[in-house]
Amino acid sequence: MNDWQEIRKRIEQAYEDRARLGDPVSRAAVVQALHALDRGELRVAEKQGGEWKVNGWLMQAVNLFFAISGMETTEYGPFQARDKIPLKRNLEAAGVRVVPGGVARFGSHLEAGAVLMPGFVNIGARVGAGSMVDTWATVGSCAQVGANVHLAGGVGIGGVLEPPGARPNIIEDGCFVGSRCIIVEGALVEEDAVLGANVVITASTPIIDVTGPQEVVYKGRVPARSVVIPGTRAKQYPAGTYQIPCALIVGRRSAATDKKVSLNQALRDFEVQV
Repeated sequence: MNDWQEIRKRIEQAYEDRARLGDPVSRAAVVQALHALDRGELRVAEKQGGEWKVNGWLMQAVNLFFAISGMETTEYGPFQARDKIPLKRNLEAAGVRVVPGGVARFGSHLEAGAVLMPGFVNIGARVGAGSMVDTWATVGSCAQVGANVHLAGGVGIGGVLEPPGARPNIIEDGCFVGSRCIIVEGALVEEDAVLGANVVITASTPIIDVTGPQEVVYKGRVPARSVVIPGTRAKQYPAGTYQIPCALIVGRRSAATDKKVSLNQALRDFEVQV
């Protein structure tokens, strides 16, 4: 049994029996796991063989870290915070840019080249190389944001902590997520997708491909290279017919075209608001 297998075992046991957190060895296992998440050595979810695998024991570790951490007051220049989770440190060594007002908590990981504007990256989350978390955008607990992703202003990527093992919200490489989009309930946005402003994706949101002669409906997953805009569809209720929200796939980015050119072309061709 290697070191991580032993640490995983201790975390799983402590999650089932919180009394074990009185044992310094169990507490140390939780702290070790959080440091590994912070450094990027481990991650809550990872793609293997084309499918996303969730490391539920690391979600358990994040939950347990709140249980073993005490409230502390910390001074950041003229600012003061009182919290259980400190901020990330050693940003220069990590090769990331954090603009004043940007907050990344300990236990999150920003890969080299990531840019954090005055937004927020929560514990357990990961932001890939070359990605930008724009102003007032939020990357929730354990969310996974790939490389070369742009989260535009006010985007909300929700957090998923419970139940441990539930898929976090995932934005794959090369995606553009437009202003005020909301991605929650373990949604998956596959690589190179473009979401126009105000698109909302939940586990139950109908994501309707309207590019063919008949609609194709997805839920919880935006297919790769899709160009998506907000829409509505009629639904009959006892009181009458009402329009409920949905998301419409109105086109595809070309895999053969340079990503930047393709994105600009997609925005022009499909009149996507960002």
